[in-house]
Amino acid sequence: MHLRDKEKSAFMTDCDNFYYEVIPFGLKNVRTTYQRLMDQIFKGMLDRNVKVYIDIMVVKTYYCVQHIQGLKEVFKALRDHGMRLNPDKYAFEVEGGKFLGFMLIHRGIEENQEKCKAITKMRSLKNKK
Repeated sequence: MHLRDKEKSAFMTDCDNFYYEVIPFGLKNVRTTYQRLMDQIFKGMLDRNVKVYIDIMVVKTYYCVQHIQGLKEVFKALRDHGMRLNPDKYAFEVEGGKFLGFMLIHRGIEENQEKCKAITKMRSLKNKK
């Protein structure tokens, strides 16, 4: 959170007055504001080698050398903007996984079969008679 904005997040308790050091995600429009910030920070990298959705980031490349360069760019952008990563939430050397309901694999993006089960097992209204 920017220093000049901290006082805008002030709140009182019986004991003292407090303000937030970081943006709490429970506030109204915080997700939109944070997404706009991520879009600005990673402007040159989006759709090239980085995907960002609120607090989820994926660095994607085909080759190891490109991936290391992509990670360097991401870390530099985060450092330049005073952002930090939560070590409990990141993973390296992931060859695939779920991202926003899709499966990311080495061949590209595929549908998540778990999400598709509801549609494929859906019965027609004609058969309900």
